[in-house]
Amino acid sequence: MYPNINGAAIRVLDALGITLIEPAGQGCCGAVRHHLSAPEAARADARRNIDAWWPLIERGTEAIVMTASGCGAQVREYGHLLAHDAAYAAKAARVTGLTRDISEIVSAEMGTESGKTLKSALATRRSGERIAVHNPCSLQHGQQLRGLIETILRTMGAELTPVADGHLCCGSAGTYSILQPELSARLKANKLDALNSGQPTLIASANVGCIAHLGADAGIPVRHWIELLDESLRSS
Repeated sequence: MYPNINGAAIRVLDALGITLIEPAGQGCCGAVRHHLSAPEAARADARRNIDAWWPLIERGTEAIVMTASGCGAQVREYGHLLAHDAAYAAKAARVTGLTRDISEIVSAEMGTESGKTLKSALATRRSGERIAVHNPCSLQHGQQLRGLIETILRTMGAELTPVADGHLCCGSAGTYSILQPELSARLKANKLDALNSGQPTLIASANVGCIAHLGADAGIPVRHWIELLDESLRSS
């Protein structure tokens, strides 16, 4: 949908000394089918992805990195989804344990020597830039990850604008924007009012569905935060 997001993630992790591999055969995480009450189809998606990732896991892959928090929330559920599948239960549990949002990886690496060098190079790259952070429900509620994006953006000197009711949904919510368009539109309008209230120059998010949903009416750019980090690295 937005291939530039994964491209940015590859470049950022490379700068941190981490190799990101995109395995052949992987596909949709299964969240869409899960949202549409098609659990068997969602399990089939999970099995296909596990099959694609497993050879790399056996060779020592340290993490399965997600750039879309909605996908990350779903993949973290693979252990639960396939708990009663004798052929996949153990593998699914292993995949759940290895799954990380890209913000977790970058945050952890910021404390290493290469990360400290990177932080120094980034220190003023976005100095004074006003950014509103949209934390997707799948990140802050589904994966219980809060504050990581904000810390990374502040590392670059960005000024984060206040966002009221940041815990509320933007209205995208997987297939919700399609199945419940009126309620979804109302949620989006409320979220954009909150995000724009501090007069930011752009909105940073962590989930492709939310980015597409909000970006249609935001009036300012809505981008994945990893793209901003990547741009700052390339200009340093």
